[in-house]
Amino acid sequence: MFGFGRKHRASAAPPAPPASAPWVARTWTVADGLTLHARDYAPSGGEAKLPVVCIHGLTRNAADFETVAPWMAARGRRVLAVDVRGRGRSDRDPQPARYIPPVYAGDILCLLDTLGIARALFVGTSMGGIITMVIASLRPLAVAGSVLNDVGATLNSEGLKRIGAYLGNPVKVSGWMEAADYARSINGRAFPHYGPAQWDAFARRLFTHNPDGSLHLAYDPDIAVPFKAADPDAPPPDLTPIFLGLVSGRPSLLIRGALSDLIDEGRALSMRMLDPQLDYAEVKGVGHAPMLDEPEALDALAKFLDSAP
Repeated sequence: MFGFGRKHRASAAPPAPPASAPWVARTWTVADGLTLHARDYAPSGGEAKLPVVCIHGLTRNAADFETVAPWMAARGRRVLAVDVRGRGRSDRDPQPARYIPPVYAGDILCLLDTLGIARALFVGTSMGGIITMVIASLRPLAVAGSVLNDVGATLNSEGLKRIGAYLGNPVKVSGWMEAADYARSINGRAFPHYGPAQWDAFARRLFTHNPDGSLHLAYDPDIAVPFKAADPDAPPPDLTPIFLGLVSGRPSLLIRGALSDLIDEGRALSMRMLDPQLDYAEVKGVGHAPMLDEPEALDALAKFLDSAP
């Protein structure tokens, strides 16, 4: 009735992926000397379309898009799934104060410049959505459209406190079974329907190998430094201005997990009131944040990609 849019420390360069991987490794060096990494998925044949840049959440990495990225590439889009600095195969930053969205946004713009990409579509999960908003504020013409995955103009302090409770904490696991148990312990609320196979797959995205074969989380614990420096009793920042700067006049889609503790139903409604053209999809039985391989998410993504330049 409101006339809303449709509801629906530095390391060496990373090794090349296995020959069977559907992507190739891309690296680029940013102004402060770090070498960063992205997975590059080639598009299927057909009419040339704008590429898609996928940006993960706070403690995650490019592997989060290992299902949806090749699916998008099969729809004719080149897909770049980045490892934000300090995550995955990207270098860790010796200055933790630089683990902030404006720096991340500059890194992504450097990637676009390196590859000669003037405009792209963006898919941002949680922190990745905030980075996308900052990119649009820094270089508006670079963003042709966006998908915000369980993130938006305002954030629920309950969800932020939950994330802060485990962020950067030391984790020791003896193997993949314990890694899966850890993944379930911090994400079970978001994916109550997951079974052993799904948690094993989740753990293999969340952890990586040490040289001795043991496992560690695939992010620098120091990413927690700026996050925990904030006053825990202060209200979350209001991102409305940069949210509006992102979505206004561009094809935009909000995907929300129905069980999300970061973007509740009221916040999603407020975002749709701010921009009546904002398309919307809700993923049932999932919290923060959908993996984007759920049927509701794929259906919404398909419509978004088919209508975007």
